[in-house]
Amino acid sequence: MFAMLAATLGAAERIPIGLTASGAVIEATQAEGDGPVVVVIGGLDGTSMKPIRPAPGVRVISVPLANPDKAKLVFPPEGTAYRDHGESHYLWRWLGITAPDLVVIEGADDFGLASALAENAVAGVGRIPVRRAMPKTGEKIPPSEAHQEIERRLARSPRQVAEQLAQVYGHELPEPVYIPGMALLGRVRLGQRAEVEPIVAPFVSGAKDSLAKPTASHLSGHLIFGELGNTELVRRAADLAATESDQLYSQMSDAVFMGCPILAKAGKLTGDKKYFDRALEHLRYMQKLDLRPDGLYRHSPLNDAAWGRGNAFPALGLALALTDIPRDHPAFAPMLRAFQDHVQVLARFQNEEGMWRQVVDRPGVYPEFSATAMIGIALRRGMRQGWLNAAEYQPRIERAWRAVLRRTAADGRLMDVCEGTGKQKTADDYLRRGAILDRDPRGGGMALYFATE
Repeated sequence: MFAMLAATLGAAERIPIGLTASGAVIEATQAEGDGPVVVVIGGLDGTSMKPIRPAPGVRVISVPLANPDKAKLVFPPEGTAYRDHGESHYLWRWLGITAPDLVVIEGADDFGLASALAENAVAGVGRIPVRRAMPKTGEKIPPSEAHQEIERRLARSPRQVAEQLAQVYGHELPEPVYIPGMALLGRVRLGQRAEVEPIVAPFVSGAKDSLAKPTASHLSGHLIFGELGNTELVRRAADLAATESDQLYSQMSDAVFMGCPILAKAGKLTGDKKYFDRALEHLRYMQKLDLRPDGLYRHSPLNDAAWGRGNAFPALGLALALTDIPRDHPAFAPMLRAFQDHVQVLARFQNEEGMWRQVVDRPGVYPEFSATAMIGIALRRGMRQGWLNAAEYQPRIERAWRAVLRRTAADGRLMDVCEGTGKQKTADDYLRRGAILDRDPRGGGMALYFATE
């Protein structure tokens, strides 16, 4: 029987669910089956789990070697994910988002995982029952608290999610930068223009200078003024965006989003076609700096790391810019090709659940919330505009949306939003960026926009 099971598990799909401090991939093996989900955790002490006989009527997901480096594990995890106690954070958050109905722990030393599961809402999702032995044949396994919470999240419509997020995000604009700006855009698209206008009023009236100390983020932050039809503020930002400056853009791939959409918006509002020309020039400049031969973007010329948000920024930036550029303008066709080529490459790296990772092409790195939401927006916009084939991309959009839903609580708490990140010196530095499990205005704004899209 064990030999038969070993063959079954060996043939099952292996899913990367985390990385060790040394860079080894932690894998889960998903076996065939129907019914309640049982996760079997082995190898917490670094010794690979022997095959365990599954009970009929359950769907078994096994993690045969949860701790290949024999690291010191801590549950619930301490410190910043995934910088501190990385293996612990990976396993804990994966369990929370997988939301099994039962966890079975194999081995003598569990580093407190059993008690942590019993006493805590796992990764903020819900509690999960735990035991040391597989369920008996015919045993009834009720849905776990975590399972029920995930089902509630998945049952929400995009409008319901948008309304929930709008209660939390998009209520202030200390500076017109992209992070609060995206949430405000989402609220306007949701029909809350009357509530947004007083928030932006100090900049519209001139009481506060929207470009007093401009950064690249201020340029994209001015998209909210474009949404409200303020041509003058958009023109000011676009004129600044048109002056190619490494000091302003810091050579980062983010600049495709920071510059191209506001230039296109200025062209649409003013009727001056030079802004469309400049958007194409800006894209080409950034491609020379950051577009890799394989079609992904490095975040900056410092190294070749294909950071998640560093690829989401170009995808979303081009989707927004193309929306405002006339199809018969000479800039449209080459920018559309750049968009289509990039998202076609990105599609290959969407994981089995629907997420894109913190480093897009590195298996095992955590699936990152904001990049997934941003790429999801870009794909949805591209499909709606007829730039992308619906048969190919609609399933990807749906998977991305459901993955974002799973990680979005009704109170606006989000799972695994990468903290603010400038260009990093090495590729490994991106792996150590903090992953937020809480409310976060960057992730919240992008999720709200995705919902309205």
